[in-house]
Amino acid sequence: MSSVDITFETKCYEKDWRIILTTDWLERMIGQNLYDFKERILHINNVSDSKLVAQHAERLVAKGILTSYSIVADYEKQVLDFFGLREEDFKGGYYYSIAELVAIHNCKTEYLLHYAGDCMLAAPLDWIEPSLEIFRQHPNVKVFNPVWNGNVVEAEEVAFAESRDFYWGYGFSDQCYLIRAADFKKRIYGETHPASERYPAYGGELFEKRVDAWMRTCGHYRLTYKHGSYIHHWDMVKDG
Repeated sequence: MSSVDITFETKCYEKDWRIILTTDWLERMIGQNLYDFKERILHINNVSDSKLVAQHAERLVAKGILTSYSIVADYEKQVLDFFGLREEDFKGGYYYSIAELVAIHNCKTEYLLHYAGDCMLAAPLDWIEPSLEIFRQHPNVKVFNPVWNGNVVEAEEVAFAESRDFYWGYGFSDQCYLIRAADFKKRIYGETHPASERYPAYGGELFEKRVDAWMRTCGHYRLTYKHGSYIHHWDMVKDG
């Protein structure tokens, strides 16, 4: 029984929208979390024919899989102004970042769960309710996620502490995150931190690097749920 209103959101782009919108991918991505989300939103970003993609998204709204969708380009200027950012600030990472910022800006529920379009839980996992309990108790915890790509050893190694259900640590990934939306609806994206330079150079000053720098600079924590994993499907799309 869902106790808190949460928005589920993900995004698609030119190379993955057909998989996400014309197969059961999105329905499985949502359902594996075992939570009745208040909103289930798709953000359409960087596609060659937004009207065509929107038509497919509308079919999923009609089926009740999505509650709505948005075209990211319709909100770009408003969102950049809100956060005090410019496209050139991202230094090549703009299209890796703007959909996430639009989703945060437009979120109407207290919490937001994001998955990258090519990420999904490996199996059904009841991880959200335990995370909400910690959110209520620890305001300096800003992000939750399951173990990434089955890397339990890595998750344990980068943690500074652990509890029954969670590894406590730093860091941030845009592959999956559960956040309190209000924490991220602020001008927090201008911090830098030496540890954040580990992100790929091709991404420039992208969203996840900016969030990581803010969290490390301010001493905020990420908690990783120990008992399940999401998988980043690297081979979901192929170049060419």
